[in-house]
Amino acid sequence: MANAMCITAADANPMHSTNQILIRAPRERIFALTTDLARWPDFLPHYRYVRFLEKHPIYDIIEMAASRDGIPISWTSELRILPAKMEMHFLHLRKWTKGMAVVWTYTDTPDGVLVEISHDMKFRFPPLAPLAEPLIGNFIHNIASKTLARFKQLLESEAAK
Repeated sequence: MANAMCITAADANPMHSTNQILIRAPRERIFALTTDLARWPDFLPHYRYVRFLEKHPIYDIIEMAASRDGIPISWTSELRILPAKMEMHFLHLRKWTKGMAVVWTYTDTPDGVLVEISHDMKFRFPPLAPLAEPLIGNFIHNIASKTLARFKQLLESEAAK
């Protein structure tokens, strides 16, 4: 499965964006690599940095920065990694995406592991939501697509060895 996209935005509904990709590698290895956020800039050329600002027993506060086709962006999130559920959760805390919930899931299929990133956000200034949500959704989809494609490349080449 290639990167799929579904972005919706409407006055009454939050923006929802989904990216997914099928990776032919062991689910545990995919989870381990994708949840190693400190090393994302080493793996992902479009990521500029990931900084751990606070460490707590069940979550961390991180600042992340990427580039969307040469446009630098950054955001701060609460990060929760749930190994028992094999999920990774982010809650954006600042800037344009404040309040956005992001969930990574890893589902075994007969053809490989379906890795899905879902983003849900209701823009906090309702009059601007019809303009802001599609724009933010476009940026999100671009970065998430590159992230998933690069992880697929890394993991499948590693599994082929």
